[in-house]
Amino acid sequence: MLSDAELVLKVINGQQSCFIELIKRYERAVRAVAVRILHDIHLGEDCAQEVFVKTYHKLGTLRDGSLFGPWVMQIAHREAVSMQRKRKKHDSLETVDQIPAAGRNGMLDDEAKLLLDAVMKLSKHERHIVFLRYFEGKTYRDIAEITGRPVGSVSKQLTRAHGRLRNMLGGLEL
Repeated sequence: MLSDAELVLKVINGQQSCFIELIKRYERAVRAVAVRILHDIHLGEDCAQEVFVKTYHKLGTLRDGSLFGPWVMQIAHREAVSMQRKRKKHDSLETVDQIPAAGRNGMLDDEAKLLLDAVMKLSKHERHIVFLRYFEGKTYRDIAEITGRPVGSVSKQLTRAHGRLRNMLGGLEL
């Protein structure tokens, strides 16, 4: 498996098909950030598409390809906030608070919102590995290859992130 830095370099050098692998790695995490902000799965998917279009066009401005994950997550956050602002301006029928929060209707339930909010408060690196592990389903070995860190470090960092999340969430079961 190629690292993020290797894939970014290949895309910049003209192998656009390598961008698909980057999308596969980060699609769920980007969608999760967007859904957390927009409170709507369908808008989150639209936002994710827009994020990857922007990311592709701005890829040449990324100085360190190994930072692709945090970089794309930052773009996702900004794009979702922008979409939310535009949505609030044009949202005349109902507000997010009026929509019942249930898991199957495209909305996040309260526990999922709390968890995503807590994850977004982690440091960039911890947030990155948590997204890779739990939103993308990557193994510790995959995360180690993507981030360029040893497997033991990944394991330790995830354990620390779990501890921080437990502290932030109090008694909520992870």
